[in-house]
Amino acid sequence: MVALLDAARQLGPSDGLRAATYTTLFGLLASTGLRISEALNLHDADVDLDAALLTIRQTKFGKSRQVSLHPSAIGPLATYRALRRQHVRSSLNTTFFVSSRGVNRGEPLGDRQAHRMFEQLRRQLGWVDRGGHGQPRIHDIRHSFAVRRLILWHEQGADLDQRMLALSTYMGHVKISNTYWYLSGVPELMALVGARFEHYADLGACDYE
Repeated sequence: MVALLDAARQLGPSDGLRAATYTTLFGLLASTGLRISEALNLHDADVDLDAALLTIRQTKFGKSRQVSLHPSAIGPLATYRALRRQHVRSSLNTTFFVSSRGVNRGEPLGDRQAHRMFEQLRRQLGWVDRGGHGQPRIHDIRHSFAVRRLILWHEQGADLDQRMLALSTYMGHVKISNTYWYLSGVPELMALVGARFEHYADLGACDYE
């Protein structure tokens, strides 16, 4: 993510909004685990920096929710908002992220634009496939958010079963089983699942003895 944000900061033109748009967008995805569609559909009124809160409306499954922001995200979002207002006319109905070039200047930043820019930067950084799909995807930022949060909780000795519901709600999962999937997503968490299985297997063996 550090490399991706550094590359996004170098996007031209130097006096434009493009670099700030993609740096802020990718940073927001990394710090909140939002779906790309959720981030692009944010309106200016949905980003309450005083309350450190995002309002996500009519998401993938037709539900709305509120997402709290980490304090480190407030400054970059405020800086982008101020810069955007210098470049394009804004209102509460303006989408938070806007296109800054050509005939689409000031219009909502499109899904295709965001994916195309991610792919451009991915090629520039020389990223290669390390998983079950062809190339790293923008959606993988959301997966990384969930996995890193679970690993951190595990390292802190937190009860993951208790935290799962909060994470599921925060990420907008319809079923908590979708959140539990992340436990099998990386070796560190798979080891945790294996340890739990051995624990319950030992308990079962004791019942038969």
